[in-house]
Amino acid sequence: MHFLDQAKIFVRSGAGGPGAVAFRREKFIEYGGPNGGNGGKGGDIIFEAVAGLNTLIDFRYTQHFRAPRGHGGSGSNMTGAGGDDLVIKVPVGTQVLSEDKEEVLADFTVAGQREVFLRGGDGGRGNASYKTSTNRTPRQHGTGWPSEEAWVWLRLKLLADAGLVGLPNAGKSTFINAVTNAKAKVGDYPFTTVRPQLGVVSRHNREFVVADIPGLIEGAADGAGIGDRFLGHIERCKVLLHLVDATEEDPVGNYRIVRGELEAYGAGLIDKPQVIGLNKVDAIEPDAAKKLITKLKRASKADVLPMSGAGGDGLEAVLDRLLEVIGPAATAPVRDDGKEDPIEWSPL
Repeated sequence: MHFLDQAKIFVRSGAGGPGAVAFRREKFIEYGGPNGGNGGKGGDIIFEAVAGLNTLIDFRYTQHFRAPRGHGGSGSNMTGAGGDDLVIKVPVGTQVLSEDKEEVLADFTVAGQREVFLRGGDGGRGNASYKTSTNRTPRQHGTGWPSEEAWVWLRLKLLADAGLVGLPNAGKSTFINAVTNAKAKVGDYPFTTVRPQLGVVSRHNREFVVADIPGLIEGAADGAGIGDRFLGHIERCKVLLHLVDATEEDPVGNYRIVRGELEAYGAGLIDKPQVIGLNKVDAIEPDAAKKLITKLKRASKADVLPMSGAGGDGLEAVLDRLLEVIGPAATAPVRDDGKEDPIEWSPL
């Protein structure tokens, strides 16, 4: 499945149906009077968050969403049928932004969350509603309230408990492959990861989600490399696991580069709790590893855990530390009857 975390779509609610102009005419009834019914309400545009999806790729091919308008009223005081609401299903973690991307209009963080985004127009009044003691045969009617429309951006921020950061080839993909069932691409060249990856870690009868994003390089905030576009996917993480490659010439300098890019990006990433993993320690001498750990502790003022994603050394200690920072598991929302229905995803 292709990954897409941004999409621009057009949405329009339904207009209200017009009211009817009609008069009651029946045999032997001399004064029937007006009996035109009201028009029906137009359909609403509703966004709903569904579980089981982590991409907006379907919105690349379906970009216009229009709810049906209400039907017109008719004689015998019959109100027109209302237009059906149009429910647009999005992945959990989706934000709806204004066309200029300056304002967050809706934020979906829980499966099953529904919000009416655009309300359909009310139906127009039929001539029966205009009847008064001085206006016995009104011929005016309402045309129905107009629809609402807007161009909006959908932006997906993956929901994960822990986020992986580091320079390219720091071993993030190897780590997530080792501790989860993810199948992230691994290669001996920079930027083997070109899109975010999610994996679920099972540890001590608990589960938590880890997000791997493409590596950061100096100047990523200004667009260097893949840039900092994918940092939005770790904004909701409770903790960041910062992997530092022990085999590089200047691991401490590399650590500072990534921290500088996180600070330049903003959104509170620099203030999130961090766990530092000195990766690939099995490829250097033990004395050299101890010296690097000491230097990193001084630079970061935090504990540094030696590990090897490829060899498996130190992974359990890193996972335990992540669990400690993440804290108690959140209770998943359930329905009133205690059951959970399987959801088949579709943008409509």
